[in-house]
Amino acid sequence: MLDFLTQYWWTIAIAINYILVIIAVATILFKSINPTKTLTYIIVLLVFPFFGLIVYYFFGQEYRKNKIFNRKDVLNNHLIQSIHKDLKIQPESLNLYEPKIDEDQIRLIHLLQKNDKSPLTKFNDVEIIINGENKFEKLFTDIDNAKEHIHIEYYILKDDNIGTRFLDLLCKKASEGVTVRLSFDDVGSKISSKMKKKLTNAGVQYFAFMPVLFPKFTGKMNYRNHRKIVIIDGEIGYVGGINVSDTYVNYPENKAYWRDTHLKIIGESVFTLQTQFLTNWNFVADTSLTLNRSFFPQNKVKTVTPVQIAASGPDTDWANIMEAIFFAIVTAEDYVYITTPYFIPNDQIITAMQVASKSGVDVRLLIPDKSDSWTAKHATNSYLEQLLDANVKIYRYEKGFIHAKTMVVDDVFTTIGTCNMDYRSFNINFEINALIYNKEKAIEAKAIFNNDLKSAIQINLEQWTTRSNMKRIQEAYCRLWAPLL
Repeated sequence: MLDFLTQYWWTIAIAINYILVIIAVATILFKSINPTKTLTYIIVLLVFPFFGLIVYYFFGQEYRKNKIFNRKDVLNNHLIQSIHKDLKIQPESLNLYEPKIDEDQIRLIHLLQKNDKSPLTKFNDVEIIINGENKFEKLFTDIDNAKEHIHIEYYILKDDNIGTRFLDLLCKKASEGVTVRLSFDDVGSKISSKMKKKLTNAGVQYFAFMPVLFPKFTGKMNYRNHRKIVIIDGEIGYVGGINVSDTYVNYPENKAYWRDTHLKIIGESVFTLQTQFLTNWNFVADTSLTLNRSFFPQNKVKTVTPVQIAASGPDTDWANIMEAIFFAIVTAEDYVYITTPYFIPNDQIITAMQVASKSGVDVRLLIPDKSDSWTAKHATNSYLEQLLDANVKIYRYEKGFIHAKTMVVDDVFTTIGTCNMDYRSFNINFEINALIYNKEKAIEAKAIFNNDLKSAIQINLEQWTTRSNMKRIQEAYCRLWAPLL
């Protein structure tokens, strides 16, 4: 028997592999998932023995999805429902806004309110912040002035220079009696044991989101919390693309310039950010935090800037952010300007951009010239020709790495948040975006986009089609993995 196993061990291993593959394929086929993603998993399982099973184990399982669904009880809380009811604006009153909210915007507002209890909030002050150094200057001041509580969620949080300043400030506020609750993604973040001990001693409450055994080897594991939000005293909120790491601050010694965008919000929409934080906190802390009105203080802002917070992830019934982006593109009349560091879109977004451009809308896409991911870069390149064929204008940012996740449409609508234009952000990770229905902010966002174009070069269709066959092979290979990136 032992001789038989020794002689035929490889054949036996292959046989076991494909028995498991057949089981996995059957499981995949019974799931109602995107056919492209289904085909990708099946090809990987069949073509790459053993490796395919590893990929499916880390990326294809959905056991965590059910776990998160079971923890989503915050939205059913009576206090949250009462606040959402107070914030909810009746359709007939939307026409009373100045400047006017047009019919397409009203339909988008209803789409999100129906999908995920995302009320449109009326009274907000919104500030667009360019780059990490400017964000942290404002954030540190607001944290230092906190009186009641500080609530924080970050995908990347490191105790390097800026991270240590950030965490030391949280310790200071906790020692002063301010309640500090901190959640960070276990894969994206890196905090030393010494710093964690300091946080504990200072009274900072902190939890890692979905801890994994080997974070360094699971950089793309499913269902990561990609959000970057801060809520201070229930009155001030921050949301956008900037994590807590020296990479996001343009120190003189940094190797590359980092271009990013963030939002500071004061007003009613902070209540929705707070709700999203509390939902996540109950999950990571494995307890039900007692909610009280101090989390949602009386709003003092009288400036009318309509804002809606869209959250999406494996715990939402719909791909809320993707649907909002899709709807905004297909209803655009003048222009759509998109900035994203990772462009690996689904068919819906590709079709929306093509149709908008071919119908006369000025569709522009700004992406990095140099990516921090070889695979993502070539996967992105595989989509460009079909957009260029539809007269979409595509630009590569050359000054450094552009990490902003923004879109502005027709001088009336802007979205800024954490969501990239890729499969992972649309379908797998936890994301959050602010949708702003305001002409002044849209014009400001458009000016920022046009300023970024000064540091970019436009891709020419004729030149693009002459790229080498080797690059085309790389693109085809990487596009195969697009649903998994």
